[in-house]
Amino acid sequence: MLANEVADALPCRRFTWRDGAVSELGVALAEAASSGANAASGGPAESGEQICFREQSAAADAALARACEGLLASLEGELSQGYASEICLRVEPWIASLSECLGRGVLLLCDYGLPRRHYYHRGRASGTLRCHFKQRAHADPYINVGVQDITAWVDFTRLAEAALAANLTVSGFATQAAFLLASGLEGFVAEADDGAQRARLAGEARRLIMPEEMGEAFKFMALTRGYDSPLSGFALQDLRHLL
Repeated sequence: MLANEVADALPCRRFTWRDGAVSELGVALAEAASSGANAASGGPAESGEQICFREQSAAADAALARACEGLLASLEGELSQGYASEICLRVEPWIASLSECLGRGVLLLCDYGLPRRHYYHRGRASGTLRCHFKQRAHADPYINVGVQDITAWVDFTRLAEAALAANLTVSGFATQAAFLLASGLEGFVAEADDGAQRARLAGEARRLIMPEEMGEAFKFMALTRGYDSPLSGFALQDLRHLL
């Protein structure tokens, strides 16, 4: 089974760390006259005024509080004041449902993300939430309301933990660059029929493997059950120790 950019599409929850406690970050209505980076139009209201939204914190419910407590316990030291990030509570049931479908074989996950210690690094104090609109990426979910994609990076440590809980084996973890090179990407490009096609494929391949493009941000993870054959895509790199 192949899951290409599926995990990042699962709804996540935003949280912030202030005064030694976790709060949830949500969306509230703002005054119609508000403007700026943290308020945006959601369309005209019946009165002719614009509907605007803003970020608002609230007490974390029991599920989010437990998840964040477990997350913080696995990190070294406390987070900085005002630290904000995301956590996806849908990962465990999603992996469990996939596990039920897998009698024997491989579940291959490809997504942009990081191991937990890197994901929740102190230097990443505003999280990984990204918005995509007309081939442009930005970090403001309060503009282009209803017409842009909003995603967050994947905590691959959480994926691995969910896999183990579902009786799956984490059999490989590598960057996209290492996975594609080990899978024969260079040979695929070299086998192109003519020079023009080879040049086009080479350009596309560079975007997939260069560190400043997609090569490092995207990761591949293999979850298996009853499958002992070598997985060639992980022959060049094994980053499971970072999970």
